[in-house]
Amino acid sequence: MTESATSTDARAAILERIRAALADGPAPVTVPREYEQVAPADVDVVERFVERAADYRATVRRVHPTDVAAAIATILTAHDVRRLVVPAGVPDAWLGMTGSGVDAVHDDPPLGYPELDAIDGVLTGCAVAIAETGTIVLDAGPDQGRRVLSLLPDLHVCVVRVDQIAGSVPEALARLDPTRPLTWISGPSATSDIELRRVEGVHGPRRLEIVVIEGEPAV
Repeated sequence: MTESATSTDARAAILERIRAALADGPAPVTVPREYEQVAPADVDVVERFVERAADYRATVRRVHPTDVAAAIATILTAHDVRRLVVPAGVPDAWLGMTGSGVDAVHDDPPLGYPELDAIDGVLTGCAVAIAETGTIVLDAGPDQGRRVLSLLPDLHVCVVRVDQIAGSVPEALARLDPTRPLTWISGPSATSDIELRRVEGVHGPRRLEIVVIEGEPAV
């Protein structure tokens, strides 16, 4: 008998024991789902998202669609960004005012870890944002790129449209495809496990800049 066959038989035996043990157990418990699924009607979801994201030490800017490029250029200048990863689906208009001082780097062919680690920042969109928790969620869409793009660079600039902001976590989940690679981001990467002191940039960007687009696009 091969090692693979032996392993399969052992796994089958263990699963059969588990099924037998569960057969005499209590009936399945019905989990109540009467909790609030959506944000109250009187809640300004944009205002709440901005407030909660700021609580997590993210910097949030609320801009008109015509001012997105200027806001991004201001952020890149403030952080002295010279090389910026830009996923393929990011609109060219977002970089319209960055000038020649910023080198837009594309992930094609895919960048290696050493290359990404040497990049100053990344610019992405998002799949959804959550007002209740101040969270942005990426799902590797065209304007977000691979998950690693938002984990290694020191600065993450994320553009969020107001129609992408869900009031609550259940609302956000209803908008997301669970089969996609989801990255949930609440403020800059940080931990307090080291001597109970907050340390940023441990497993992701130290700095998170969010640009919220409000108002109707220019015709």
